Amino acid sequence: MNAATGPGSGPVVCFGEMLLRLSPPAAIPLAQTRTLDVNVGGAEANVAAALASLGTPSRMLSVLPDNDLGVTARRAMAAAGVDVSSLVTRSGRMGLYFYEPAAGPRPGRVTYDRVGSAFAEADASVLGFADALKGARLLHMSGITPALGPRGCDLARAAVAAARDAGVPIAFDGNYRGNLWSAWDSNPRAVLTELIGEATVLFGNHRDVGLLLGSEFSGDGEVRRREAAEAAFAAFPKLQLMASTARNVIDAQHHKLAARIDVRDGGWQTDEIDITGIVDRIGTGDAFAAGVLHRYLGGAGVREMAEAGLALATLMHGVPGDMILASERDLTEFHPGGGDVRR
Repeated sequence: MNAATGPGSGPVVCFGEMLLRLSPPAAIPLAQTRTLDVNVGGAEANVAAALASLGTPSRMLSVLPDNDLGVTARRAMAAAGVDVSSLVTRSGRMGLYFYEPAAGPRPGRVTYDRVGSAFAEADASVLGFADALKGARLLHMSGITPALGPRGCDLARAAVAAARDAGVPIAFDGNYRGNLWSAWDSNPRAVLTELIGEATVLFGNHRDVGLLLGSEFSGDGEVRRREAAEAAFAAFPKLQLMASTARNVIDAQHHKLAARIDVRDGGWQTDEIDITGIVDRIGTGDAFAAGVLHRYLGGAGVREMAEAGLALATLMHGVPGDMILASERDLTEFHPGGGDVRR
C-alpha cells in the first residue's frame, strides 16, 4: 500500500481536546486518596506525541485555557517534539478526567470533568484550520470531539471540511464514548457516519462498524472482522484502510492482544500476544494508532503496519500516564516477551 502524502510532506495534524489526567497513586481507590498524580493527555495529543517520538512530524491543533494548566499542557507537547504553533489560547477551564487504575478484581474507572472547557466551548473560527493544515500529510481526529456536544460537532465538521478543501486525507479513530454522547440529546450514529464518510483511514472494530451501519456480524474472530471491514468499505467509498485490535482481559495485570489491518483487497491479523505486569492501559489504543500511522506514512504493507501498531500498544502497557515516547529502535527491537536489561 502506498503512503498517503496529501498535498505536501509536512506534519500529521492531530486535532482534539487536550486533558489533564488526575490519578491516585498505586492501587488506592479514588474515594480514599489524598494525593493525585497529574499527567497531560487526550486521545489525539497522545498520537501526536508518539508520532513525533518515532520521527514522523506532528502538529497539535487544539484550544487551551489561558492559565497555568494550559501552559503545562503546551509545554508537555513541545517537550515531546510536537509542533505547538497551532495551539490556540482562550479564556476558560482545562478539561480534566480522573482515572482510578484497575487493581485485583476492581476494574479501572474514568470520571470526566470536562463540561464547559475552553475547547468544548470554542467556536470553530478561532482554530485556524486552513493555516494549520497547510502542507499537512494527514489530519488525525476522533469521535471524542463530536461527543462533547453540539459545539463539538461543529468543531469536528469544520475540521473535516477544512481537510477536504485542502486535499488532506483524514484518519479517524472511532473512540466511542457512550458516557459523553448520553449526556446530551445526541445522535451518534448520524454524526459519526457523516464524519467517517470523509475518512481514508478508520481505527475501529466490528462493534464500531455495527454501530454506524446498524448491523450485526455473525462470523467469529477474523471472519467477523473481515466481514465488518468489507461492510465499511462498501458504505464509505473514500475509506481505504481499517485498523483494529482485539483484547482479551484475563485480569487487571494480564491481557491478550492482537492487531488487524484491513484494506479493500485483503487484510492481515497478528497472532495474539500475552501482556503481563501491566502498569497502565490508558492510551494504548492511541499508541496503536500512532504505530500504524507511522508505518502507513512510510509506505509499509499491512503486516508491517499491524506489527508496529501492536508493538507500540504493547509497550504502552508498561508506561505510566497517557503518552508513550518511543523510538524507531524501540519498534524494530520489540519482542513480545520483553526480556532482560539491554547493555
